Amino acid sequence: MATRKAGATTRPASGSAKSKDKGTRGGRPEASATAARPGTKPARPGNGQPRSGNGQGKPTATAQRARGTTATVAAPAETTMATPAWFQWTTWGLSLAGLGVSVYLTIAHFNQSVTLACPATSTINCEKVTTSPESYVFGIPVAVLGLAFYLFMAAANSPWLWRVTWPPLRWARIGSVVVGILFVLYLVYCELFKIGAICLWCTSVHVITFCLFGLIVFSAAAGYGMSRPAARA
Repeated sequence: MATRKAGATTRPASGSAKSKDKGTRGGRPEASATAARPGTKPARPGNGQPRSGNGQGKPTATAQRARGTTATVAAPAETTMATPAWFQWTTWGLSLAGLGVSVYLTIAHFNQSVTLACPATSTINCEKVTTSPESYVFGIPVAVLGLAFYLFMAAANSPWLWRVTWPPLRWARIGSVVVGILFVLYLVYCELFKIGAICLWCTSVHVITFCLFGLIVFSAAAGYGMSRPAARA
């Protein structure tokens, strides 16, 4: 057999040039080969990767809270403006004073033995006023009408009912004092221009009614006992 020359390069056998796999580089599998390997699970979306679903990612917690807040926006809460204690006791005291005078005038009207403590002069004469034809309205004694008016005012202006925010009660209080002041103006007109005398007891009731009228109208303007939208922070 012929011997090979020393230093001659030995050719690799056929197919030995492809000793490395086509899909490898330096012995490491390429990414494409790894992805194509059967049985390999696709990578899950990590942080910052959108999840599949209608082409949109899952809304964040902040977005969900924003949506919930927008969807559940309610009307602002209402607060009731409290009536001051001094106002409650002042109106109640005036109402009780008017009730006391009305009771006294009613008793004097029906009991002839009760004499009104009032001087009798050309200008001041209580008996002349209380016995005049103008002391009746629609056949009802004015003293009885005043008694009924102040019975209601003493109850409606009590501190306990001032804390009640029922709208019909508030409007009944306002309506009654408006009717009362109109009636007082009529009685003052009768004393000055028809009877020609003034009754001190009747005048005290008139003054109390004027004071109650001013206070109750002021309470309505100030919003005492009324509900208002709460101020937003």
